[in-house]
Amino acid sequence: MGTIRSIIRSVGAHLPKRIMTNDDISKIVDTTDQWITERTGIKQRHIAADDELTSDLGTAAAHQALVRAGIDPVDIDLVVCATSTPDRTFPATAVKIQAELGVTKGAAFDVQAVCSGFVYALTIADNFLKTGQSKRAVVIGAETFSRILDWEDRGTCVLFGDGAGAVVLEAQPQKGEANPRGILSTRLRSDGRFYDMLYVDGGPGSTKTVGHLRMNGREVFRHAVQKISGVIEETLLETGFAANEISLFVPHQANKRILDGVARKLGVDPNKIVVTLDRHGNTSAASIPLALNQAFEDHRIKEGDLILMEAMGGGFTWGAALVRW
Repeated sequence: MGTIRSIIRSVGAHLPKRIMTNDDISKIVDTTDQWITERTGIKQRHIAADDELTSDLGTAAAHQALVRAGIDPVDIDLVVCATSTPDRTFPATAVKIQAELGVTKGAAFDVQAVCSGFVYALTIADNFLKTGQSKRAVVIGAETFSRILDWEDRGTCVLFGDGAGAVVLEAQPQKGEANPRGILSTRLRSDGRFYDMLYVDGGPGSTKTVGHLRMNGREVFRHAVQKISGVIEETLLETGFAANEISLFVPHQANKRILDGVARKLGVDPNKIVVTLDRHGNTSAASIPLALNQAFEDHRIKEGDLILMEAMGGGFTWGAALVRW
């Protein structure tokens, strides 16, 4: 038997029906569509309904991915959900999704790495599959960030939206192929010295409240380009690929200026970058799988393509994953 790799069998996504445009936000806080667009590239975002939970979004995305893969939920033995906006403090949102999908074996748990959450969750699931502890996994990024926003803070409330995306992974032996499929490399990083640059000012262990998102935007931007570029360069060096060999870059959708800055630093063709933040805003852990799903539905991905995913979030946390489709 050859090397075991985690193959992405399919992708799915779900967005709430309600759309909030920049003009809608300008009726709540002192801002304009032009101000938001010029500084972020965002034009609109989706907002969950009052009765719509993070688990509802995650379940819908995972269900679509399972249907597309043609895999029965009873054959899934791992569910990992990346989220910073769980339904409850506990149990994990993943176990609710597990139950809703009809998955009855294996393990289900949440991962909290904020906007880097999906890359973290994908890495964890990949390690479970490569070591033989699991055979098939659903990896989800799901968020309802609208619930933790201060809608009087125009510096943050304009940035975020709600949504969910998911992929189905399957462990498959690779028998010495020249261009093996699956997850080729993952790299995770964090630096707690920047703990207070992007955070929520509440929690059950401190204020006994949920709190609101707070951000030092200037510092986050300054670190984002440097750290994201660095982890991408590490990934390329490890795998022996050059940036121009990557078929598609699927970045975390935080800010158009960050995307442009990373592209310039690495010399990446802008046409290879999947951009959805104009329609979705920053959906934190959901942004990469949502963008991956959009690229799939737009027929921008074909078998054999090299896909590079990267993200940075509060903590700071950051990471990258290289996959051959």
